[in-house]
Amino acid sequence: MMHCTAGGVLPKTANRDSLITGDVRLSRVLWPNRPGKVSVEMAAEMEHESLASMYTKGQEKSRIKITQVTAVPTGAAIASLDQLLVVLPEKVPSAAWRNIPQGNKVQALMRRRSPGNAPAVRTRINNKRQSLLLVGTVAAKGETFDLLSFARKMVAAAASEPGGNLGILVTGFSDDHAERITSHLTTAALASAFNLAEFKTKAKPQRISSIRILGLRDRVDLSRVEAEARGNNLARWLTAMPPNKLDAAEYIAFLRKLSKEYGWRFKKYGVRELESMGAGAFLAVAQGNQDQSAGIVRLQYRPAAATDTPAVSLVGKGIIFDTGGNNLKPFLSMADMHIDMGGSAVAAGALLAMTELGYPHAVDCWMPITENRIGPGAYKSQDVITAANGKTIEVVHTDAEGRLALADALVFACREKPRLIIDYATLTGACINAITRGYSGVFTNRPDWHPILKKSGRDSGERVWPFPQGKEFLDELESEVADIKQCTPEAGGDHILAATFLNEFVDSDIPWIHVDLSASKRKGGLGAIATDITGFGVSLTMDLVMDKQLPDPPDTR
Repeated sequence: MMHCTAGGVLPKTANRDSLITGDVRLSRVLWPNRPGKVSVEMAAEMEHESLASMYTKGQEKSRIKITQVTAVPTGAAIASLDQLLVVLPEKVPSAAWRNIPQGNKVQALMRRRSPGNAPAVRTRINNKRQSLLLVGTVAAKGETFDLLSFARKMVAAAASEPGGNLGILVTGFSDDHAERITSHLTTAALASAFNLAEFKTKAKPQRISSIRILGLRDRVDLSRVEAEARGNNLARWLTAMPPNKLDAAEYIAFLRKLSKEYGWRFKKYGVRELESMGAGAFLAVAQGNQDQSAGIVRLQYRPAAATDTPAVSLVGKGIIFDTGGNNLKPFLSMADMHIDMGGSAVAAGALLAMTELGYPHAVDCWMPITENRIGPGAYKSQDVITAANGKTIEVVHTDAEGRLALADALVFACREKPRLIIDYATLTGACINAITRGYSGVFTNRPDWHPILKKSGRDSGERVWPFPQGKEFLDELESEVADIKQCTPEAGGDHILAATFLNEFVDSDIPWIHVDLSASKRKGGLGAIATDITGFGVSLTMDLVMDKQLPDPPDTR
């Protein structure tokens, strides 16, 4: 393999034009920062066009037209549907059968249904299309997670056959309950309709192209549903991207492009700038990379009339591939480590949703983006490094890299004096062991917020469980050679120790929430999401800042 530097010589078989138009990766190494040459940023912009184009095409392909028809649906309103989802309460009022196509037939079929199945009945409407009719029952006052899971199963049944025009009819409930269930079904349909990136020669057919909502008394406002869906879709799309398609340079260039589209300020702190800023914790992880494309990205959302000081800072772990470093992961543990940047994807998705809804306060988004690689330059156990706040850290295990990358990003976020910091990270296996992949763990330096966090998880359908962290656990991280140990192999509860470590890089006067994303991937999906990659965290964040009004919840002002 040929090794090149900034002043390197071109291979005999290449010329500058071929490198500019063709081998983008080589051009990054040859001319990283020279005027008139191809830099890391320029090369990434060129190669990133295909990534941006892919995302745009995916958005366009998955663009869903939503229409609403109030009052009892007529045959004409149903005639153009390929599938119709009908949802009834567990005890069906007699009047509800009259709102359903072929209500007598459905009523008879419902008597033979198996309890708990979703859908409970599967049949055809006697029309020209032979529209698929799927009927399910659900408790009116069910938990959000249960309703979203029900919606996922109903939509999956509809999407199992070709078609595209999906109808939703929720009848027999009070108006409020009907609107709530309709919104959850729409959430599941929007998630199902969105295609994650594929590189197959034959593309999948689009299963859902439009949604028609039928039978509600009034039109339901779906702006929040649609914004959260787009944020979740972005988070899942980025997280699922293969690591050779979303390396650091391409990821950062993509974020630059997204910032232009959404009017965010964009800043990348590159390796040399981070050296001058003292970001030794992040740079320790990044030093094993083959180039200097790693960096910490700051996105700034500043709506009109908002102060420049952020009300909220979102911080997301962006380890785009994690080998474990010199403490190398075994195969099964490494196989899916392209998703280790899922925290940064959730932060970006949450920022997108807040922007689309016109969140009235300033928001920052910090994303430390790098790989964690092996190699002669990679950091190693027993190294002592210095974070941006001056704390020295004893490295214990190179596969605990996420907390190091986050440490410096948290320090930088704190310097802007936000009123709330939320960080997201696929940080520890211990959290999965503690609460499974159905929940994510949450930690905060405001323990009085534990009930609020739990309720936010229940209300959003992205369930969380609070754990303790803080000074009482620091004894486990005491180091003989540095201010703090990165982790310890002796003690259990690494999710608690990881949060305790991160807390040392957050100013105590700034409220902080850490989300350990144990639910970022779950086989068969979770809640409304049918893909294994869940995008968990976007809806939780929206509930925290918009419904629970953090950092100033009404019950604690």
